[in-house]
Amino acid sequence: MTKIDKVLYTGKTRTTGGREGASRSDDSQLDIKLSPPGSNRDGTNPEQLFAAGWSACFIGAIGIAAGKRKVKLPQDLSVDAEVDLGISDGAYFLQARLNVRLPGIEPALATALVEEAHQTCPYSKATRDNIHVELQIVE
Repeated sequence: MTKIDKVLYTGKTRTTGGREGASRSDDSQLDIKLSPPGSNRDGTNPEQLFAAGWSACFIGAIGIAAGKRKVKLPQDLSVDAEVDLGISDGAYFLQARLNVRLPGIEPALATALVEEAHQTCPYSKATRDNIHVELQIVE
């Protein structure tokens, strides 16, 4: 396990009520109502929040990989993250798919950027060998 030498940022939230509650950051920039997945109630859920955080971080990691190669990324670069909550043998698990759009980037280079991003993104590191993850470059 890697221990951090220097903390760059700490996100702080307080959540009450679990999946039917609310969550708020200490700086009030995040103030959301929570609801169970698929309930169609007002609010988001932890899987959506995880998908949003991972996809944003992954785009940053692609940017680092592109910078090393002096590659200009397209303005419409996007990552569609899908995080599944599921059950197997009576236990709950997550799995994920990251669908990356890199329009105008040649396929071999896009693959290299995505693979390097998956090695450097902290969310990818946290999930590596813990959950099933699929990476796909899409049009």
